[in-house]
Amino acid sequence: MGKASRTKTDSSRRERIAAARAAERRRQQRQRLLMAGGGILAVIIIVVGFVVWKSTSSNPNNLAGSASNGPTGAALTTVVNEVTGVPASTLDQVGAGGASLSGGIKSVSGESPLTANGKPEVFFDGAEYCPYCGANRWGLIVALSRFGTFTGLKTIHSSTSDSPSDVPTWTFYGSKYTSNYITFTPVEETGNVADSAGQYPTLQTPTTAQASLLTKLDPGTNGEGGPIPFVDFGNKYTQIGDLGMLQPTNLTGNWETIAGDLSKPSTSNAKAVDGAANFMTAAICKLTNNQPATACTSTVQSLESQL
Repeated sequence: MGKASRTKTDSSRRERIAAARAAERRRQQRQRLLMAGGGILAVIIIVVGFVVWKSTSSNPNNLAGSASNGPTGAALTTVVNEVTGVPASTLDQVGAGGASLSGGIKSVSGESPLTANGKPEVFFDGAEYCPYCGANRWGLIVALSRFGTFTGLKTIHSSTSDSPSDVPTWTFYGSKYTSNYITFTPVEETGNVADSAGQYPTLQTPTTAQASLLTKLDPGTNGEGGPIPFVDFGNKYTQIGDLGMLQPTNLTGNWETIAGDLSKPSTSNAKAVDGAANFMTAAICKLTNNQPATACTSTVQSLESQL
């Protein structure tokens, strides 16, 4: 091989080596940058996670924090069975729960009977965010369960930004109710978690007939509509707002505690929920001519005069 050829070959070899070395240096630099960036990202994730944990653990009203929608699975089944299966003997023992109705369920005059499917209709209008609706559902479920059967009940909490906040409750949204005596029609207008603008998502909208009923029987003031919860017992009685003995502040504990207490007549939860349920039962019994006897007991009938 001549001198010129060797020089050309050596030059090409040196260029390839130099190029390879430069490529290796670039690879190593990229690797170091990636490692450094990954470390920084990990630190950022840890810091952000700590901040979120700190804020949610210290602020029970944070929407992403302590709010729980309650038990699931077997635990939910137990709670449902306890709320829908309060013994009649316990309800009779509780009676009025040591409180008077004080006009909480009022008679309606001049209206045609409200019926559906050939039976008296109980119409509920509320919202998942509403703490007073939240308390009221406990009593209404106990009362309605004496006349029929629920399926699909789910636990939720009321809004964490309302007052009182984060009340353990139920939702009728997605549930079904069957009865030989009455028809139950619930409308849950909005959900329980607001968006960044403070608006709750729409779940259900009252029908034209329901909206007309609300306008007539729950008009409120300034054209804004009346309080919720609103319960229409067959156009014979209405309940507007919460009952005095069953306000959110009368409930103590979580879903499991409240549900477990309902069969213990001496507990404050039983006096509040079962007492309210007995008055609601009395209103329904007036629609069904005091049938069935298992629901419309002598204790319940004695409360009918307070409606």
